[in-house]
Amino acid sequence: MEAKAHHKYARISPRKVKIVCDLIRGKDVAVAQALLLNTPKAGSELLIKVLNSAAANAENNFSMDSDKLYVKETFANPGPVLKRGMPRARGGYNRILKRTSHITVVVAEKE
Repeated sequence: MEAKAHHKYARISPRKVKIVCDLIRGKDVAVAQALLLNTPKAGSELLIKVLNSAAANAENNFSMDSDKLYVKETFANPGPVLKRGMPRARGGYNRILKRTSHITVVVAEKE
């Protein structure tokens, strides 16, 4: 049995979140929370919210034991890109891509 949590349309590049996802994949939930709280990356704030939500879903919806939970999967897929621009010299225009991501965390119970 596994429980999931999603954060869709997060205003952060998936490349930045994937670095933090790799840190916690396969770890116990308590260890993953401690790692995220002490990681100075922008994605760690969003990821800890999703991790806490997945752990709460496991406890409340599926009656899993919170002490046995571990992070089974975590990934960040690209979402829609907001296209903006910046005026440049001599009438030019540079494109600015504001990327979004869909963050998913899956927790499961150890046997």
